Amino acid sequence: MRAAARIVLALSFVATTGVAQANDKVTVGIVNAVSDGTLFIAQDKGYFAKEGIDADFVEFDTGAKMVAPMGAGQLDVGGGAASAGLYNAVGRGIRIKLVADKATNVKGAPFQSFLVRKALIDSGAVKTLADMKGRKVAITGAGGSDASVLNEAMKSVGLTYDDVEKVYLGFPQHAPALQNGAIDGSITTEPTTTNIVALGAAVVLTGNDAFYPNAQTATIMYSSDFLDKRKPVAARFMKAYLRAARDFNDALVGGKLTGPGGEELIAILAKHTVIKNPGVLRAMTMHGVNPDGTLNVDSLKKDLAFFKQTGDVTDKVEVEQVLDLTVAAEAAKELGPYTPKR
Repeated sequence: MRAAARIVLALSFVATTGVAQANDKVTVGIVNAVSDGTLFIAQDKGYFAKEGIDADFVEFDTGAKMVAPMGAGQLDVGGGAASAGLYNAVGRGIRIKLVADKATNVKGAPFQSFLVRKALIDSGAVKTLADMKGRKVAITGAGGSDASVLNEAMKSVGLTYDDVEKVYLGFPQHAPALQNGAIDGSITTEPTTTNIVALGAAVVLTGNDAFYPNAQTATIMYSSDFLDKRKPVAARFMKAYLRAARDFNDALVGGKLTGPGGEELIAILAKHTVIKNPGVLRAMTMHGVNPDGTLNVDSLKKDLAFFKQTGDVTDKVEVEQVLDLTVAAEAAKELGPYTPKR
């Protein structure tokens, strides 16, 4: 009788303390890029677990491939650029919301750069962006955020997007194309930029922050099902994410992870991202992440206007249709004002 009573008491203790309760599972799309780092930091430092969340990372080749499963409710959270493809999907009725900053090209610490083949710089053939007229410039594809960046680069020197010849290449192909002269320049992100310069294939003509400061490079996206049907979980996920974003900001000094906790974050990035060499992570210029998750709406609007101008977006979709700024704002308010540790 006493044994039975002890079992009942033990079961009662488990129920009341919540030990048996399972965390809420959240599926998160990643591409294992450095800009996924904040998600990995939240995971490895236990911020998701603290919020009762089990983050299930799902790998994709590109952020664009996350759109369909998010629209179908098969993926809760994703990350990527607000491309023409995203706006076209929303125009077709796929319900996705941009909710927080994932990567920003911060003024003074450019994560993206305009590279020019070294031979053109050494010969004096290219001295400024204006000298790129008629030359071949690599971007990842039409309707992408770097296409809009290239447009801003040309506008800054009185040229147009059509004044250069676009060559569509993924970042890994930029180095060989610059080396063999297949292209004259490129819009390239880190760590590819650092690697190309180290190879001697190209020179940074200018950081993209010089002509498009604080460009919204990538965003955190929520599926509408996650946002509408699991709102408390979505809110807790954002709190964990912003804790990690604040750690990232604490460690950033001039675009390098040399501040408080920097070495710990470098170890996390080396563990999870495609860049396994801590030395490369120390040398490269990191992207920015707003500590409150605030998106640069003006940048998003500028990019969408460009996509419509080029015909890459034909629907009457507007940026406001894909935004939900309340999630990050409420999480930031709950966490309190951000105060850098350094």
